[in-house]
Parts: sequence; C-alpha cells; structure tokens
Amino acid sequence: MLKSKFITENPKLYIFLPLYYTLWADGVLTPSELREINSLIDKQSWINAEEKNWLISLLDPSKPPKPKDFKSWKSSVKKLDLNNLPNLYEIGKALATHHSGQKKLNFKSSLQTDFQETELALGLLSKEAGYTFKSDHKTITTEYHKESNFDIGQMTSLLDGSQHTLIKNVKRIIADPTFAYREYDSLFDQREQVLQWCQELAKQGYGSWAFPEYAGGKDDMEGYFTIMETLSYHDLSMVIKFGVQFGLWGMSVFFLGTEKHHKKYLQDIGSLKLPGCFAMTETGHGSNVRGLETTASYNHQDQTFVIHTPNPEARKEYIGNAALHGQAATVFAKLIIDGEDYGVNAFVVPLRTSEGKSIKGVRIEDCGRKMGLNGVDNGVIYFDQVVIPKENMLDKFAAVNEQGEFESPISSDNRRFFTMLGTLVGGRIGIPRSALSASKTGLTIAIRYGETRKQFGPEGGEEVPILNYRMHQRRLMPPLAKSYALHFALKYLTQRFLERKEEDAQEIEALAAGLKAYTTWFTTSTLQECREACGGKGYLSENRIDALKNDTDVYTTFEGDNVVLMQLVAKNRLTEFRQEFGDMNIFTVFNYIANQAKTSFIEKNPIIIRSTDQDHLLDFNFHLSAFMYREKAILSSAAQRLKRHIDEGMDSFDAFNVAQHHLLNVGQAYIERVVLEEFQKQVHEITDENCKSALTQLCQLYALHTIEQNRGWYLEQGYMEGNKTKAIRKEVNQLCWEVRKNALALTDAFDIPESCIGAPIAIRNEIGSWKSEV
Repeated sequence: MLKSKFITENPKLYIFLPLYYTLWADGVLTPSELREINSLIDKQSWINAEEKNWLISLLDPSKPPKPKDFKSWKSSVKKLDLNNLPNLYEIGKALATHHSGQKKLNFKSSLQTDFQETELALGLLSKEAGYTFKSDHKTITTEYHKESNFDIGQMTSLLDGSQHTLIKNVKRIIADPTFAYREYDSLFDQREQVLQWCQELAKQGYGSWAFPEYAGGKDDMEGYFTIMETLSYHDLSMVIKFGVQFGLWGMSVFFLGTEKHHKKYLQDIGSLKLPGCFAMTETGHGSNVRGLETTASYNHQDQTFVIHTPNPEARKEYIGNAALHGQAATVFAKLIIDGEDYGVNAFVVPLRTSEGKSIKGVRIEDCGRKMGLNGVDNGVIYFDQVVIPKENMLDKFAAVNEQGEFESPISSDNRRFFTMLGTLVGGRIGIPRSALSASKTGLTIAIRYGETRKQFGPEGGEEVPILNYRMHQRRLMPPLAKSYALHFALKYLTQRFLERKEEDAQEIEALAAGLKAYTTWFTTSTLQECREACGGKGYLSENRIDALKNDTDVYTTFEGDNVVLMQLVAKNRLTEFRQEFGDMNIFTVFNYIANQAKTSFIEKNPIIIRSTDQDHLLDFNFHLSAFMYREKAILSSAAQRLKRHIDEGMDSFDAFNVAQHHLLNVGQAYIERVVLEEFQKQVHEITDENCKSALTQLCQLYALHTIEQNRGWYLEQGYMEGNKTKAIRKEVNQLCWEVRKNALALTDAFDIPESCIGAPIAIRNEIGSWKSEV
C-alpha cells in the first residue's frame, strides 16, 4: 500500500490503512468483512475508479499482505501519537494528513459516518482501536473457565498440530454470518446456497489449495485434507460439493492428467469458474470399476474420441454437481481402438456451456431428493455419441500416440489400472476425516446436553445431570475415547499418504480403505447414540443431530461400500507382498502367516489369562498384545480356511465368497490394531503431563472397551477366562466415570465454532462457562 502511485498521488487514501491493518491482523478476511469494506469504498465519490480498483485489489483473501509490507503498515501508524485518536477513522485521518505534508486535510463529514457504520458492522471496538498498534500490549482472552484436569488450549494444540493456523482461519470463515444456517424454501434454494458458500471458499483460495502454484494453489495436499476436515463442522452438503469440485474433479485432472491439462483446467477449477464432476459410478457397476461399460472409441482420422452410453445400466449415476452446475466431467470409460478394448481410462468431457446449455449428445437427469446432502445436485448422465478431441484424454498413465496406437509407461494392465486408481485414494482420507468431524459435533451436543439436563435423584434430594448416570456414561464416553483414537490414526494415515513411495502404494490403499470403513461405521453408530442420549430433544431438527445423521449416512458407501473395502483390506493382509488382488496364489506364504500367529508362552500362561490386577488391565503392553494376538490369529485362521477350500477344488472366487464374514474380521482386527498403536504412540510423545494423563485414560478406555466388545472371541480362544472379562467390564465402567469428569473439556478441545454447533440444547449459559458437578 505504501509504495503505490495511487497513494502517493492521493494521500487521503491512507485513511484506509489502519482499517485494513486491523482486518488483516488475524490473516483472514471473511465474506462479511469483504462485503462491508467494498460497500465503504463504493460510497466514496472522492475516490476515482482506478483508485477503487486498487483498494479492492488489496482485499484478495487468497493473497494476504506480505509480512514485510504488513509490518510497514504498522510502523507507519506507530509514528503517530495515538493517545488522542479514539477510533480507526481518526487514526486514518491523522495518517493521511501526516503523509500529505499539510497541517489539515478536509474530508466530507459523511466519511466519518461511513467509517463508524462500517466499524460497527464489523464488530470493531473503536475505543480499543489504538491498542492494535501498540507493541507492548498483552493478549486479551475471553475464554471461559471450567473444571478439567488439563489445559484445554494445550489439548487443542495437540489435536491441531502443525495445521493450527490453517484450522483457525477456516473456522473463522465458517463462523462468519455469511455461513449462518438457514431454512430453505426449495431444493433449488438449498443447492444455490451451497454453491454460493463454495464460491466464497474459492475466493479465500481454499479450492485450489492442493494445486500447483502456477494454478493459483499452494501445492499443499495436507492443507487440503485439513480444510475438508474443518469445514465438516459446518454444513456437510457444502463439504461434499467442495470435495466433488476441488477434490474429485480437480484432483482427477491433476493426478491423471499431464501438464497440458493442468494449465488448461486447474486454475478455473480452483476458482470455481469451471464447475465439474467425477463420473465414475455406473448404475450397473458401482464398486466394480473394471466392469464399467461406457465406451470411448478412438477415431484416428479425426483425432477424436466418441463417448457413448451403450445401455441404461452404463449410465453414470449419483454424480455430484451434475444436475445443475457441472460444465465438464472426468469420465471413466473403456478405451476402444480399432474394436479392441484397452481397459478403463479417464477423459475430460464437456457437459454444459458456461451459460448452462447442455452439450449435444449429453442428457442429464436430476436424482432428486435424497436421505441427506440435499444441497448437492446429484444427477444421472447419458452420453449419446459425444465427440471430444484427442487431447481430452487424461494421459499420465496411458495415451494414444501419433500413429493411433495405445501406449503406456506401465506395461502390466493390472498394475496400470491399480496405479491409476491408487492416485485417487485421497478421497478415502478426506471422507473419514469429514465423518469424524461430524461425530465430534454430535458428541459435543450430546455431552453438553447430558451435563445440563437433570432427571431423578436421591430421595428428597435434587435431580442430577443425566451424564452422572453410569449407563449414560457408557453410551457416550467410549465413543468420545474412540473419536480421539481415530483422530490420531487418521493423522497417521494422512502422513503415510503424503510420504508414500511406489512400493508402499497397496499397503496405504488398504489402510485408507480400512480406516474409511471403520470411521464411517463409527460415525453412523455414534450419531445414533447421540440422538437417543438426547431423548426427544435429539429428535428435533433444530438440534442438528438429524442433519448430521442423514448427511453422513451415505459416507458408508462414498468412495466404495464399506463391506467391499474391508474385503480389500483383508486381501492385502493375506498377500503381505505386492500382487494384484486377482492373483489368488497367496497361500505359498501360508506357513509364514501361521508362524506369525503362534502365541508366546507368556501370553497364554494360566496366570495371565486369569489376571484381574488393575495395573495389568490398564497396561498399554497388555492392550497392544491382545489386539495383535487377535489380528494374527484371525489372519491365520482365514488363510487356513481359504487354503482348505481351494485344496478341496473350490474356485478361488467361491472360496472368498464363502469366507467373506471371516475376511471382514481380518480387516477390522488389523485396523483396530493400527488405531490403538498410533494412539499409544501419541500418548508416549506428549510432554504436557496433564494432557498426557487425560489422553492415557482415553487410550485405556478405547482399548478395554474394544476388548470387551470382542470378549466372546477371546473366551473362545482361551486367551482370557471369565473372571478376567468381568474385571475388564468393571474397569470400563470405572474409566467411563473418570473420563466423564473431563468430558466437557475434551469436547471443548475440539474447538468447534459455536455457530457451527448451532443446537439450542448445547448453548452455553449466560456467563459462558460450564462447571462439572461430579
């Protein structure tokens, strides 16, 4: 601002500098702030058009001032005597006068009124205006206090980790009045609101966050996952539309395309100038991507592909962004060259013009109302001989050369197919992180309500909070512990994905598939428990649990049906080396797997299987050993069962079909062990003793509650005796009681914006504090 010709020629523009500095001080410009400042600028007749454009250019949310420039703004103001300058208008006026070199500058009296109205609308306290520019001030906090055994801010920092600044900024945006929840008059009205919210997020630069810098992004995939997770404290239709546009549509072009596609599409995708879709799923072939029937036939003479839907079962169904807004799509289709099928490849296919007119040969139907996520315009797409140019093939892994021949840097059809799909595994990271945020919101609402809702009590005494009842604790404390466990497990998955090497690809894909299934199943069951724990109040739409339940229900089938995904996990665990899933020659390692499942003498000696000593039951080593034993034993028995069927002449497909339930247990046991292992690692690394103590209890509760749920299996295996499983049940009860003391603080550590919680039964009391009465 200080080096522009505009401010040199018109020093009066300095009047805006203190206001700009104040708004940029937290690194975020919200839609409401932008709207108010633009209105203020627009009212000023003394500013010409070029100067207005320049002032507005300094308000791009995706391009905050450089630290050096920001510091110079503050230095310029600090040269003034701020003691007699009561508000931002007077500070700005003094600054403008100082830089003009005159003793006095004349401004219209209406300007002061305009500034005061703007400051009021933005919630700025004029009497504290000069405070921002003093270097010796101390931070003022308005954080409420409550009883807990740890510092809530410290726990939040542990949860947020290196992403804390981005998380804070995203939360500030979704807490802005522009994102306030509202009732909708129609399906169209809801969809348009969700689109507008996504456009606001794109203006902030969040849509292009993972894209390369030349496409307006920050090349930050971890940040993209963080944005998705944080947005999920708000409206989930907005989250899914955001994910379809910038994740599925954008990332498919990014990961499957090459530089020509990146430069042509990514900037417009990231800014939402080019709304698009991800058209993989077909009516007759949901999870079986290899079975897709849509064709892309190559015409060498014209250098074109013809995209075609050969029958109704091959139509693209449930495609987000398709019904109203999508102008193009990444379409997965079988590549046909001279009548030969070269397997599934991806193509960019136009759907509509920028004016919304359908492309010739494209027919789209609206899926209509759904159980949830009605702000997303899902549609069904038919292609009738739609012609696209050759360059529209996303050709990172396969292409058609100048001679009209198929070529690929990956010779194996299987390896090429799974490499292509493996690049899109990010969706299986974003969905469970989003689901977990919804679980955290539901638990926050239910636990707050449980603290304030009183019912029954001792004879002649006062009624007590329902959260003091052991059964209520049993309903909510284990899910609270599991939400923390999954938080750290998903962070681990994210890092594995970001740091992946080619040789780790299938293992990471299996881990992502398993955690996606495990987390989304958890979300579905947890939100149902939260609804019931809030009684009739939980049934009221105003308390938001119904929206959370309905919107996340489909997460169990997003990015692959959970049952299918858990089978994928099991097959990966059974191979233990890099082979395509269709290769069933996995039993050459049978002896190795069986040996891995052998238990040590210590694990099954008579003293240990009967031990009810509390120190033993709470011991991390006992927990992990029990989880590992179950994982290895189930894996070994599944391998033996499959081998027996195949040895008896059963087809490998039929063998896996017969053993499906067993395979699901293989996948679940593996994921539970990973979750516990990562939770324990996190606890060991914590240096804050109070937070460590609280997380230790949560980790113990997650472990023992999971063992309790599987107690029948442990009894059958002779790994425990009845007196030990009874002792575990009692220990779970006690841990629920102990965790309940910190329950409010543990949910407050999620730091969900109050406007996003939005449930009347979870509103804080007048003094903004909670006090446990345990």
